[in-house]
Amino acid sequence: MEEPQRPPEAGARRGIWASVPPKVRLLILSQALNGFTFGYFGIFVTAYLPQTGLSAFLVGILLFIEGFVAILASIPLAIRSDRRGRKGNVILGSTLFAPAILVFALTNNLVLFGLAAAVGGIGEAMAISSWNALIADLTDVGNRDSAFSFSFLVGAGSGSLGAVLPLAFPAVEAFTGMSSAATHASVLLVLGVANFATPLMLWSLLRNHQEAPRLQSGGLKLGGMGKVLRFSLCNGIIGFGAGLIIPLLLTWLWFKFDVPDTYSGPYFALAGLTIAFAAIGSPGLSRKMGLFPAILTTQLSSTVFMLSLAFIPNVFVVGGVYLVRAALMNMNQPLMDSFLMGITPPERRGIASTLNAIIWRVPNFGSTIIGGLILNSALFNVPALGISHLDLPWVIATGFYVVGAALLFVNFRNVKPNR
Repeated sequence: MEEPQRPPEAGARRGIWASVPPKVRLLILSQALNGFTFGYFGIFVTAYLPQTGLSAFLVGILLFIEGFVAILASIPLAIRSDRRGRKGNVILGSTLFAPAILVFALTNNLVLFGLAAAVGGIGEAMAISSWNALIADLTDVGNRDSAFSFSFLVGAGSGSLGAVLPLAFPAVEAFTGMSSAATHASVLLVLGVANFATPLMLWSLLRNHQEAPRLQSGGLKLGGMGKVLRFSLCNGIIGFGAGLIIPLLLTWLWFKFDVPDTYSGPYFALAGLTIAFAAIGSPGLSRKMGLFPAILTTQLSSTVFMLSLAFIPNVFVVGGVYLVRAALMNMNQPLMDSFLMGITPPERRGIASTLNAIIWRVPNFGSTIIGGLILNSALFNVPALGISHLDLPWVIATGFYVVGAALLFVNFRNVKPNR
């Protein structure tokens, strides 16, 4: 049954904050500490650990473990969420995050790092399978858009603030006499312990929440999903290209320009804010150009800026160009999601979202290992083209983006989403 349509200006009149139900606002705000910690943790792994001597290849391995476990666990956890309810997954997933963080704060053992990454991946899978569904369960058609927008802004904003933390470390070290290693680990330890408060807040907010009756049978059914599979495969090609360098951006900045996490962290925070606010312009662009033309325009435009990063020798110019690239590509993301939902039967949208996430993320995390290997070895220099191994991932990634966009055009240029 279709949901009744609300007046298009209803949400705009009240604004995002006022439109979101109070309980949902508190749930979303409870995730701010997680977002803040995750923002710093991302800098710790991809920018600080390489400064301690950890190779880009091993950084890629850690990212792959976390992502692969998250994808592997997401299907059974999604089925469990549909059958038994969301809040158990949400609370337990949040609980797993803190101990995974503490391992990185308390040890330098690579095996334990790998195990902690796997635990974090399970926690992420629980969030993937249940967080958005829980927000949808607690909202209606009149306030759901505002709730998801608010969730996106809180997540991106808190993560960006966490990424700024290393900017203060030189002053802290000068004042306390602590070493850089002790400062990084101490901050991670404090944040890891503090994050045990998040599942307690979630439990308090959800303890009286009554889940709607769930299906007792059924699982992953793929019949009639041809368009979804083709779309996801095109997107997966782009995901493979992105994985070669985007997750390793801060590692690349360190290897090529000697930019430490003290500066790359705040820059990453600025990029995160750019991503958050760029996505706000997506609906207007779609209305003006049409949904599919807007997808191709933002995707191909961002690809031009991506390729240029391989040939720019100045780190400040690189920083500006990457911000433009990130803004364009993240204007693209909500448009892609909208198109996917528009070509999917309503009763299959949960399965479609899971499939698209898997087909995008598995090659994305796999190619991160390849990207780390390329960054780590001068054997991948291409002297004939004037391309070093530090820039080659940008060139290869551009090729995959172009192929993915071309296949999207061939397969979907005449497909109209069901509005």
